[in-house]
Amino acid sequence: MRVKLANQVFALNTLWVILTLTAFAILINLSWWQLSRAGEKTEQLARLAQLQADGAIAPADLALLAATDIDGVPLKGQASWLAPYIWLLDNQIVNGRVGYDVIVPVQAAGMARPLLVNLGWMAGADSRETLPQLEIANEFVLDGLLRTKVDGLMLLGQNAEDHGQWPMRIQQIDYAALAQQSGHDLYPALLYQQDASDFIPHYQPVVLSPEKHRGYALQWFLLAVAVVGVALAASHQGKAKHE
Repeated sequence: MRVKLANQVFALNTLWVILTLTAFAILINLSWWQLSRAGEKTEQLARLAQLQADGAIAPADLALLAATDIDGVPLKGQASWLAPYIWLLDNQIVNGRVGYDVIVPVQAAGMARPLLVNLGWMAGADSRETLPQLEIANEFVLDGLLRTKVDGLMLLGQNAEDHGQWPMRIQQIDYAALAQQSGHDLYPALLYQQDASDFIPHYQPVVLSPEKHRGYALQWFLLAVAVVGVALAASHQGKAKHE
């Protein structure tokens, strides 16, 4: 099929046109998705900034919040570690080193249900067969950010390596599984502690900034344009002849 466009002639193959349009549609959708993610990240950052400006709440005040308003709330208060439970969240990388995030349940003053706390990162041993031995304070101050969606990536195999001793290594935060393992009715949120006294806090509420998402959106858009440009160049037959 020959098509005349802007005084130029293009020989179009049906299969080639279908493949080009399919690739173009996929790339444009990826670009639009990245723009949507940029918008979501912008709203998320604005909400987190407003919550920080409003100031931290006490654990007892969580009962006054709706479930949808808990995510991202800063929290401060006193807590007691519910010994001996310690989970080591596997495959956490900080400054190029592989280690664990230390997760413990605590009883926060003013809260009816125990709360999970991410105390921060620690380096792993040279051998995975050796788990680090930890000293957790019986009483400490909570100062961090609450997040409700923290499941993460589940690799092949079981989540918790239950060998009958603490600490235990886990692949992801699963509230129901950890509640069953500890025997505590855990509050469905994780506090990322900001105090770096014993461990290294490294949590970032937003990993990819809105600007990076917009950059990726532009890349996908330019690829879509390039696909069409290559297809037109390959099918170009020259100028149309005037009769």
